[in-house]
Amino acid sequence: MAKQQERLNKKTGVTEAPPHYLGHRERLRTRFRDAGPDAVSDYELLELVLFRALPRRDLKPLCKELVAKFGSFAEVLAAPETRLAEIQGLGPSAITDLKIVQAAAARLARGQVQKRQVLSSWSNVLDYCRTAMAFADKEQFRILFLDKRNQLIADEVQQKGTVDHTPVYPREVVKRALELSATALILVHNHPSGDPTPSRADILMTEAIVDVARPLGITVHDHIVVGKDGHASFKSLKLI
Repeated sequence: MAKQQERLNKKTGVTEAPPHYLGHRERLRTRFRDAGPDAVSDYELLELVLFRALPRRDLKPLCKELVAKFGSFAEVLAAPETRLAEIQGLGPSAITDLKIVQAAAARLARGQVQKRQVLSSWSNVLDYCRTAMAFADKEQFRILFLDKRNQLIADEVQQKGTVDHTPVYPREVVKRALELSATALILVHNHPSGDPTPSRADILMTEAIVDVARPLGITVHDHIVVGKDGHASFKSLKLI
């Protein structure tokens, strides 16, 4: 239909004005290109991500709605696909594009941690943990397994739970460390509530893992709790 209209316009000499949103898109791309990512808001960055998936729509209202519903650019990317699908006008192709960006961000952050001495790259570790877990809607328990040089051997999600609880079994944690020949661990889990303050259950579980790991020569360097409101370190809090 578009090609037919274009041929008709050429025959009649009529010049069809482009939709208003095309000029907005070009201005937004130019601002991003010239002034950098900090020059665009969260909803505008979402527009840039979704331009190709939704080429014939004014995306500003949709992207503003997404940020209003979920809270931020990062929270939109991390939202479950089922909840994203509830937004009118956001189809499977657009949702897939959002999830691709989320996966790319997590892989980029993980790349800053891999094959490095983890304890000397602590800010990168925190960035990775927050990228991977801070906005998840269910609790998950992740373990970073380190070798004797404190380089990352493996990064595994061992358990997934509910909105406020994840079952963790200390002997299973240590068993997996022995299988990987790990000599140190960093424990990580998230609080979907957003508040990273360790609970009493978190403290007791960590103490149990430390008690099982220590006699086998495995050190627990830290337990990090992440949430959208920040992070908490057991080591910094002198809980480990």
